[in-house]
Amino acid sequence: MASNTTHLFVALLILSTSLMITNATLSSSFYSKSCPNLQTTVQNVMRQAVAKENRMAASILRLFFHDCFVNGCDGSILLADTATFTGEQNAGPNKNSARGFDVIDTIKSRVEAVCNATVSCADILALAARDGVVLLGGPSWAVPLGRRDSLTASQSAANTQIPSPLSSLSTLVSQFSSKGLSTHDLTVLSGAHTIGQANCGFFRSRIYNDTNINAAFAKTRKANCPVTGGDFNLAPLDIQTPRHFDNAYYKNLLTKSGLFHSDQELYNGGSQDALVKTYSTNGAQFASDFAAAMIKLSNISPLTGTNGEIRKTCSATN
Repeated sequence: MASNTTHLFVALLILSTSLMITNATLSSSFYSKSCPNLQTTVQNVMRQAVAKENRMAASILRLFFHDCFVNGCDGSILLADTATFTGEQNAGPNKNSARGFDVIDTIKSRVEAVCNATVSCADILALAARDGVVLLGGPSWAVPLGRRDSLTASQSAANTQIPSPLSSLSTLVSQFSSKGLSTHDLTVLSGAHTIGQANCGFFRSRIYNDTNINAAFAKTRKANCPVTGGDFNLAPLDIQTPRHFDNAYYKNLLTKSGLFHSDQELYNGGSQDALVKTYSTNGAQFASDFAAAMIKLSNISPLTGTNGEIRKTCSATN
C-alpha cells in the first residue's frame, strides 16, 4: 500500500513538473536573442495598418480571441481552406466576418526577412492583438511568447466553441470556464467590444426581439439593419467612442445599449452587474484587468517544444 502511494506521489510530481516546464517555455523574452527586432517589426506593420483603417485593430484582436478559443492559441485560424483541407475561416463565427489575415501575412513576411524560420504565426498574432489595443489608447502587456503553430484546424470546434453573440450569460460562463477562464475574465474580455464593428446578421435578433434594449438605440440600429437583407451592414460595437479603447462599452450596458444579446447579458440583473458598474466608472481598473485577462487568454493550450511547427507562411502548413 505504501509502495503504491509512493509511486502515485512520484507520478503526480513528474506530471506537475512537466506541466510547469510546458508553461515555463512561454516567456515575453523568448525571442530576445533569436529575433531581437521582432516586436518593433510587428509594431511598425500594425501602426501602418491601423493608420490606414482604424477598425483593423479590433479585427486582429477578434482573430486572436477566435484562435485561442479553438484548441488553444496555435494560429489555426490563419490556415486557409484548400481543395483538400477545411480550416476554421469558413466556420459560422468567422465566415464573412473574420478579417486581417493580410495584415498578419505582411507581418510574417517582414519578420521572416529579419529572423528566418524563427517566429511562429501564433506569436505574431498574439503580439499584433496587443499592439492594436495600444494603438487605440488601450493598455499594454508583456505578451508571453514561445508558441508554435498548429498542423491542423477544426471547423467543427470553431462552430461550437467560439461564444455566440446570441448566447445567454449561463452559456457564456460555461464556455469561458471550459477554457479555464472565470466569470471575471468573461466580463473584462467582453470589454474588447469597446472597439470595432459588427455585421447586422449578428445583432438583428437583439434589436428586433429583445425587450431589455434602449428604444432609441434600437431605432438607430434598425435604420441600417432591416428585418431581412443587409446582413453585412456594419454598426459600431460601442456607440460612444468606437475608435478608442476605453470603458465606454460598460457605460453602454448601463443604458441597455449593448449591441449583442451576449453583451447585454452581462448587465441584466445577473451576477456580473456589479463588475459592469465598476468598470463603467473606473477605466483604469478595466485597463489593468483587461491586460491581465489577455495574458491569461494567451496561455490557453499553447503548442511548445517540438509540438507543431514554425510555419513559413501563416496561411498554410509547411
